[in-house]
Amino acid sequence: MVDRPRSSLQRRLFGWLLLPLLVALPLLAIGLYKQVQDSAQSWLDEGLEDTALTLAGQIDVRSGEPHIEISATMDRALRFDRQDDVFYLVLAPDGEVLQGDAGLVDLQPRPPAQVAGRSWYGDAKLRDRSLRLVQLGHDCGGGQSCQILVAETLHKRDALQRQIGSLVALNGAGLAVLLALAGWWAIRQGLTPLTELSAELEHRDLHRLTPLEARLPRELVPLQAAFNRLFERLARAAGAQREFLADAAHQLRTPLTSLQTEIELAMLEPHDQRVDPLLQRLRHRVTRSARLAQQLLSLARAEDRSVDVEQRIDLRDIATESGQDWAHRSLPSGVDLGFELAEAPAQGHAFLLRELLENLIHNAVSYAGGGARITVRCGTDTTGPWLEVEDNGPGIPPAERAAAMQRFRRGSTASGSGSGLGLAIAADIAARHGGRLELLDAHAGPGLRARLSLPPPASMPAA
Repeated sequence: MVDRPRSSLQRRLFGWLLLPLLVALPLLAIGLYKQVQDSAQSWLDEGLEDTALTLAGQIDVRSGEPHIEISATMDRALRFDRQDDVFYLVLAPDGEVLQGDAGLVDLQPRPPAQVAGRSWYGDAKLRDRSLRLVQLGHDCGGGQSCQILVAETLHKRDALQRQIGSLVALNGAGLAVLLALAGWWAIRQGLTPLTELSAELEHRDLHRLTPLEARLPRELVPLQAAFNRLFERLARAAGAQREFLADAAHQLRTPLTSLQTEIELAMLEPHDQRVDPLLQRLRHRVTRSARLAQQLLSLARAEDRSVDVEQRIDLRDIATESGQDWAHRSLPSGVDLGFELAEAPAQGHAFLLRELLENLIHNAVSYAGGGARITVRCGTDTTGPWLEVEDNGPGIPPAERAAAMQRFRRGSTASGSGSGLGLAIAADIAARHGGRLELLDAHAGPGLRARLSLPPPASMPAA
């Protein structure tokens, strides 16, 4: 079954935020457009009504009959407009044209005529021309009303409508982009604690199961608490595993040592020489089993978090002690084990670091072959103290070096009967001290160089 690519939480949140935005903004833009358009229409209608009121002010009632006189100058003033044509008409109560454009008579609203002081607005057509019309009733005495009509074409209104539409659309689009960017930024900022929590979890392993103590938003506190409970359970399980491993290794080591001693004594006693090969094989197998038990015990100690790895030590002293120990051991024929030591103050646990060096030397002796030259070095450089074991054996191909430091893994060129734990234990001890173990090429010619690099002691800056 093919896994589908999982969607981004950030994109999902942004999508859900964008959805109501895409729905609400057009509705808000339409509402705003209508409001602005109505306001502009009202303002322009008031201009027409002002013209009608001006005409109403010119009506004079004499002997009960309304009269109006508009001079040419005033007529031009009433009709002046830069964009539209303006028309007007003044009617007597009986419908007689008193002044203006008689063609507007057919534009009067039906029914009935406006009463005095009341106005009516509407759209009309005159000779295929669309007009905006206002009709105003004016008191002409005797309880009767004169009707004043003022109309204009729609060029100004259409232009204003297009301008309002463009401005609303432009501002709406700008607001949408701004809100989208603000939403994207806000989501990224809101997810930052989750990203930081993920980064912190990425660096956790069985050697670092301390509780998470970062200050997180309230919504992430239950998740943090769940992880802390998981770390607690993992720590208990890992502790139980280490205790079992240490107990098993400890219980195995004593009988295996006794068995090895008994086999060696049996080989010294008079016996049928035909059983010598069998006794040799038994001794070899027991020796290998005892070595494996010792490695398992070292592995348990390397993973024990209660061990203090901040003691003041010197890698030269550890190498010297290992050299004295190896001086009393029988080395394979022709193996030359040498030491080039310099002061290398560091922080760590002496027993664990000696176990690390023991595994590196044992690996070099086991796999470099007869006649090998093995050199142990230590010192300090700009990054901190270091310790390395170099041999001139067949080495490990670069592509296999990372795998060789995993438990129970051996290089393809490895010979002998090793268990594949030596380099894994050394790598674990290095990580336990905050350092790293690297498998490098020998300085000259074939071979392998295992280098331990440790951080400088807290009280001593890097050289």
